Amino acid sequence: MSEHDADGPVDGIDVDGVTRWLQARTEVRPPLRFEVIQGGRSNLTYTVTDADGRRRILRRPPLHGVLESAHDMGREHRIMSALAGSAVPVPTCVGYEPDPAITGAPFFVMEHVDGVVVRSAADGAALLEPPLRRAAAEDVVDVLVALHDVDIDAVGLGDLARREGYIERQLRRWHGQVEKARTRDLPVLDEVHARLAANVPGQGPATIVHGDYRLDNLILDPTTGRIQAVLDWELTTLGDPLADVGLLLVYWSEPGDPTIPLIDAPTVVEGFPRRAEIIERYAKASGRDLGEIGYYVAFGYWKLACILEGVYGRYASGAYGDNDGSFEAFGDIVIALAEKAGEAAAEVGR
Repeated sequence: MSEHDADGPVDGIDVDGVTRWLQARTEVRPPLRFEVIQGGRSNLTYTVTDADGRRRILRRPPLHGVLESAHDMGREHRIMSALAGSAVPVPTCVGYEPDPAITGAPFFVMEHVDGVVVRSAADGAALLEPPLRRAAAEDVVDVLVALHDVDIDAVGLGDLARREGYIERQLRRWHGQVEKARTRDLPVLDEVHARLAANVPGQGPATIVHGDYRLDNLILDPTTGRIQAVLDWELTTLGDPLADVGLLLVYWSEPGDPTIPLIDAPTVVEGFPRRAEIIERYAKASGRDLGEIGYYVAFGYWKLACILEGVYGRYASGAYGDNDGSFEAFGDIVIALAEKAGEAAAEVGR
């Protein structure tokens, strides 16, 4: 993390404006300290600590290079507020501010949730005892099933998006985003897009689709392995739940995998179950047929390659301000993921 006192400049934050905003909505005692949470790959996320040690989390879009329909703070705030009290654990929201005059962009604030975020193999080994790694993995699947079981109309999200044609919409969206933000020639992304578009499986009843469900978007209790909160709802919409499962399997690396989607992966540590067990548990708990999961894995690789290409382009343009340099390797990762998407897509329909 990079830490800033209230008197110093903070990339993306008007300290006085945010302080006044928080004072009007919750108990807070200045001066405030802002810490940029490294690890997020799209929106900027800060821990905000007041003089009494109370912590909140603030999220806002990147400093520039924001793509149309992306980084919608109001949408993310709406989804988490709707899920409050459901079987899906989410942070408590403090409020949403649409006016960019406060700190340069819309933002929202949520309460801090105690626990650990397991981002790497080192984290997996250090933060979770071996028996808790399996418990965490099982809860990862069970919470995903719970999310896909949420009654979208009952929680007020029935009009969040169209319910049908999820994969088709996603193929158009991410291919279009790559076209708009293209900084280099990556024909493999176009080739895989064409193959996936020609073989879209039929979609069942629509559910909430998180859009980026993975271990390091979850806060875990280090004493039980249970999920305390699901984070990063910016890609959430309505559609085909198997897309979440396919992307989770893309992230769920195993020992010996030649391609690690985000440089490092906690699930390679001993004690985490393999992908086949994740598939089996989800299928049993949800009752859904995962016979075409290979398509969704191919789609997951392709979608992630598209997202990270956009992230890499914004990083290269300085849109994330001061950071730990972890974005630099994304250029090569995008190519590796695109090639994996091509290999997986070639198996679809065989």
